[in-house]
Amino acid sequence: MTDFTINNENLLNSSKAILNAGEIALVGSGPGDPELLTLRALRFIQQAEVTIYDRLVSQEILDLLPADSEKFYVGKKQANHSVPQDKINELLVEQAKLGKKVLRLKGGDPFVFGRGGEEADFALKHGVSCHLCPGITAASGCTTYAGIPLTHRGVAQGCTFITGHMENDGELNLPWDSLTSNAQTIVFYMGINTLPKIAKKLVEHGKPSDTPAALIYKGTQPQQQVHRGQLNTLADIVTQHNIKPPTLIVIGNVVNQLTEKQLSTPGFLEAES
Repeated sequence: MTDFTINNENLLNSSKAILNAGEIALVGSGPGDPELLTLRALRFIQQAEVTIYDRLVSQEILDLLPADSEKFYVGKKQANHSVPQDKINELLVEQAKLGKKVLRLKGGDPFVFGRGGEEADFALKHGVSCHLCPGITAASGCTTYAGIPLTHRGVAQGCTFITGHMENDGELNLPWDSLTSNAQTIVFYMGINTLPKIAKKLVEHGKPSDTPAALIYKGTQPQQQVHRGQLNTLADIVTQHNIKPPTLIVIGNVVNQLTEKQLSTPGFLEAES
């Protein structure tokens, strides 16, 4: 387990991150590598009496919880929610009103496709105060560890984070026309199961089929895999390598900007000798 010993006691004991009884700390744990936790996140983790956590929180981060912290798993997979969102909201408030120090631990950032806003809103409407703690969102952490800059001068002047999850009607109702510029990077969350439809729609709306693209499986973690290709080859790569969630889809000319080699270690680019 990663050693998080820090000598500066004042840094770890900041009064800005005190979790009181009856309060909720809504914390982003980042994409998986515990070394990407913020100090604020670590302080809240160390105080948790009750922890309500998601599927994408890594075991290494869960190992940082106090040994006596009561744990509730409420993870979601596509079309398979272990606990519905309304029940999660109620559980958070229920535990806080029992006088517990409640940690809501989420992968990535709670406010980026994490329903953190919904949970905070529900808690506040029921008289429960919330501490908010951002985390490194998957699009930033995973692309960096894969050696892919989200923006690069002269290549991509912007980036868009977008969900590839289908609506209840089975459609991907996305602003396709705004996603076709060659001067931006697109990162799809939760899109591996709808990848063929994503690629087809982008090409139909003018995105070149040979646009560089990548798939990042379990980014920032020891199991990280990076598969590079083109927009029109991504679906074949998924089939060939049997790629499953959690996988990010990255589309844009930045994909091959630094290297086309497979990184031997996530987050490390080795210079040519």
